[in-house]
Amino acid sequence: MEESETLNKILTAANEEFSQKGFSSSSLRTIVKKAGVTTGALYGYFKSKEELFDALVKEHVDYIHGVYDSILSEFESIPFDQQVKFMEDFSSKGLKTMFDYAWSHKQAFNLILNCSGGTRYENFVSDIAKKDIDSTEYFYGVLEKQGIETTRINPVIQKIIMEGTFASFFVLLFEAGTKEEADECLSQMFSFYRSGWNDIMHFSH
Repeated sequence: MEESETLNKILTAANEEFSQKGFSSSSLRTIVKKAGVTTGALYGYFKSKEELFDALVKEHVDYIHGVYDSILSEFESIPFDQQVKFMEDFSSKGLKTMFDYAWSHKQAFNLILNCSGGTRYENFVSDIAKKDIDSTEYFYGVLEKQGIETTRINPVIQKIIMEGTFASFFVLLFEAGTKEEADECLSQMFSFYRSGWNDIMHFSH
């Protein structure tokens, strides 16, 4: 059996096992049996169950974090007096890019969102929400430096809303039947949350 074929068999069996049982309840012994390979062959590629799970999801988690960081960096690089004007455009662009990527890699995101208990990815949604909370703090500063009055949202409510927003965002991956329906729903979500934020913050431009 060629090396690449062996690796593909292991990854396919691991994806099936993790998807069915979640990380914590999955067994390397079962994965080896499903893959039709030896235990030695598996350990030749992966030293642990954690490494095997990493192989299936890490690049996708890194991509989402990378998109968020890239959009924020791009936003912060534009002239300060333009940031208020283009904030919503940058936010929508980032979320749409992340969603399109996740839509194209649903299998991996099913593992990340629904099967990662017991791994470093189990707080994925909270981690992304934390990035958004931090960027909101930055935006408060932008508004204040522009002399625009706003109401700071209670941190408890901010955390609940942010985590709920991203949870809904990723649930949409599995609820929408087609990409066209998903895009329509995503647009409606943008409008809903944008109106809510602007109303709570007493902010418009």
